[in-house]
Amino acid sequence: MGAKTGLLAYADGDISAALRQVPEAGIAETTELVGRLYPGWVMEVAEGEILGEGTYPADGLTYAASFPGVDIVCDRRLMIDRPSRLLEHLITASAGRRMVLHAMHSVVDWLAFAVWQDGRLVRSLSLSPDSGVIEDIGEPFPFEVPYWAGGHPVELDPDWEDEAPYPLPFHPLELGEEALRAFFGFILEGRGAPTDIDSDELRLHGFRLTAPGATMPVMSTH
Repeated sequence: MGAKTGLLAYADGDISAALRQVPEAGIAETTELVGRLYPGWVMEVAEGEILGEGTYPADGLTYAASFPGVDIVCDRRLMIDRPSRLLEHLITASAGRRMVLHAMHSVVDWLAFAVWQDGRLVRSLSLSPDSGVIEDIGEPFPFEVPYWAGGHPVELDPDWEDEAPYPLPFHPLELGEEALRAFFGFILEGRGAPTDIDSDELRLHGFRLTAPGATMPVMSTH
């Protein structure tokens, strides 16, 4: 599995439902969105990307789209190990809306996601096999329950007799794909479903951003 995400969404309702009926994102609306989320940053328009390929932009690059009912931002600077500590102004921007953060990195098998409702943290989870459970706040969502109940164990290689048991009851990236589908309606890797959104049909605008001073927090290993 090689999927990586640094994905943040603000929505008036269900994100996947909104993404199923969005038109092309306007550049003016998207530029205004990025300006609000990165106040004081120097902004330069860059080449855009489709959502299916843009969830993990290169350093210094941000992909974003302001669609009716849902705003999407992709930026690896959002990949923090404790989502509950996301910058306050990003949380404040979710007033009256639902905000979802999804971050994962295949190199270290790390997953984090969090959901805020009208600025209130509802759920935050962050874990990896090396670090264990870094953050676990709120009640698990229904799609998580089978994973915590042992329904998706990591199968060990039978040829490796001395291999230690996997330190988590499931593989974080497998749960990460399930979370992507539950929150956003699409996956990056794995078996697709007829009801999945075609993320390659959603176009994001690109921006190169330079911080005026302090930068957004980054999970340095990612």
